[in-house]
Amino acid sequence: MGNPVVVGVDGSPTSLAAVEAAAAAAARRGVRLRVVHADVPVKPRHTVPDPASRTLVDEAAAHALQVAPGVVVTKAVVRGDVVHVLEAESAEADLIVVGSRGMGGITGVLLGSTPVALAARSHCPVMTVREEHRASAGTGPVVLGVDGSPDSDEAVDVAFAEAARRHTGLVAVHAWHPDRAEPGTGPESAERLLAQVIAGRADTYPDVVARRDVVEGTEREVLLEASRSAQLVVVGARGRGALAGLLLGSVSQAVMTRAHCPVVTVRGRA
Repeated sequence: MGNPVVVGVDGSPTSLAAVEAAAAAAARRGVRLRVVHADVPVKPRHTVPDPASRTLVDEAAAHALQVAPGVVVTKAVVRGDVVHVLEAESAEADLIVVGSRGMGGITGVLLGSTPVALAARSHCPVMTVREEHRASAGTGPVVLGVDGSPDSDEAVDVAFAEAARRHTGLVAVHAWHPDRAEPGTGPESAERLLAQVIAGRADTYPDVVARRDVVEGTEREVLLEASRSAQLVVVGARGRGALAGLLLGSVSQAVMTRAHCPVVTVRGRA
């Protein structure tokens, strides 16, 4: 059995949506699901876990088994800051799944700080899930955002593997805008980039039907529109336009915040 799927839980409705997505992901991979709650101490010297934390993970684990009865589920309450706890978990995980906004979210804020910080630091791909994604789960293709950046390259294999597990097609999308294109480049360059991406994985994933889609517009606009008919969007954590030192690109944040389906963010190897 391979590395587990880890889901961070906090008892919020969005967290339960993340549990459902994580349980399904673990079932597709044939691995165990690890349910983790970060118990942040109210006082620095307070070392006894809150009894409610154990109840919270027990309920989340029970909910996961309703979604995927055959999955082996383990549970843990870990003392510490949420991002640090899940970053440590990611070192031994195949996928980390979190809700886009938890109990600490401010009304009107679509994406909490935890998913953004985690996606920028995780050692494995991070899936973010919103409560409204439940209705669209399991339908449509996997959409892959391609821009030629190192993180985008890392995302390619993740996207193809997800499409294979889900027995669905893959749409490799590249956004092209005449006002933002590099000198001497045009839609033809984008077509060649997408062709190279797909051709390089055809032998490894022969059952995945992949198509290329060059769309005029900004990256965030194009990917958000594509997410309407997708069951999953996969993007690199930092695109070609990311500023030096920026851990998570603005496009990735926008997609995580507003996509109409779950989003997997992939950070390139250091």
